Amino acid sequence: MDRRRRVVKAVAAFVVVLLLLSIAPAGGARRDWGFHSPSSSVGYTEPNTKPDVRNDGQGFVFNYTLAKAIVEYASAVYMTNLTALYTWTCSRCNDLTRGFEVKCIIVDVQNCLQAFVGVDHNLNAIIVAIRGTQENSIQNWIKDMIWKQVNLDYPNMPNAKVHTGFYSSYNNTLLRPVITKAVRKARRLHGDSDIIVTGHSMGGAIASFCALDLAISFGSDNVHLMTFGQPRVGNAAFASYFAKYVPNTIRMTHEHDIVPHLPPYFFFLPQLTYRHFPREVWEHDVDGNTTFQVCDGSGEDPYCCRSVFVLFWSASDHLTYMGFNIAADDWSTCRIVLRRSVEQLQMNLASSIVMSRHSVDVVIADYSVQIY
Repeated sequence: MDRRRRVVKAVAAFVVVLLLLSIAPAGGARRDWGFHSPSSSVGYTEPNTKPDVRNDGQGFVFNYTLAKAIVEYASAVYMTNLTALYTWTCSRCNDLTRGFEVKCIIVDVQNCLQAFVGVDHNLNAIIVAIRGTQENSIQNWIKDMIWKQVNLDYPNMPNAKVHTGFYSSYNNTLLRPVITKAVRKARRLHGDSDIIVTGHSMGGAIASFCALDLAISFGSDNVHLMTFGQPRVGNAAFASYFAKYVPNTIRMTHEHDIVPHLPPYFFFLPQLTYRHFPREVWEHDVDGNTTFQVCDGSGEDPYCCRSVFVLFWSASDHLTYMGFNIAADDWSTCRIVLRRSVEQLQMNLASSIVMSRHSVDVVIADYSVQIY
């Protein structure tokens, strides 16, 4: 076992050199290394229409219009203007998400976490969106991700190991109890609606644990997960369990985005390495057309984003999905941004500057302020 771990570390040391080169600022030549499998992966080109995308032979459905709505939520949760989120008037709170009813806003300043829960009446669904990494820390975060180990046993899942940080960010902070309570309350008020969980980058990783937890609580058929540019979160055993409990899952990847390749996957040491759960949908350019390629059910389809050679992995492709800017709108330090945003929202609420037509719970750090 020690020898195998040394091999992993040696390979990782080699890979890290390539990775650090790949996260240099964009500007070099770009090349499409994508391939289309004739049997398991089906590419679909999106011209001027917005069709559903189907994987013939496997019965999998990718709904382009739904994905466009969900990516707006994944983008909006990054907004630092909490007042605009509270009233759903932010610059990213429009188009397909217009009319969204915010039910709960959650901010954990110390742990740099932000999320919201609400109801999309057009989709007849409860939306849970969890924010990802602060922009100015992405490169440091990527470097750190290279060395992460699957070092935590997931409760009640034999042999399943997961990334401690992602697991703890959901299960050991206020996110888990507050999101669960907000979802339960929304379902009580609006009927047993489906639950759609989303997030980008680190937010997608945390959203995965959130979706798994909600699926266990509310039933697998009622929970859907759609993430954008998320990293791997657990080993092969965990990925297998996840696919069983949260079968309604889509992981969007984009072009040469580096983050879905992290932490590294070593096919020759499957039990000691991370593995994605299915199902990936790869957004990439084919002959000048944007194509949404539905990947196979393995989670590690070699004909999808894994077909991109390491030297062409890109940090810049991580910040745009389906044409949307999906990153923080403030480059300042995370805790400073969140603390400033929280103070402004509290001032506005106290002075009755902002009003909402609905009951909204605002939960900040480890205390709660109920707003009616």
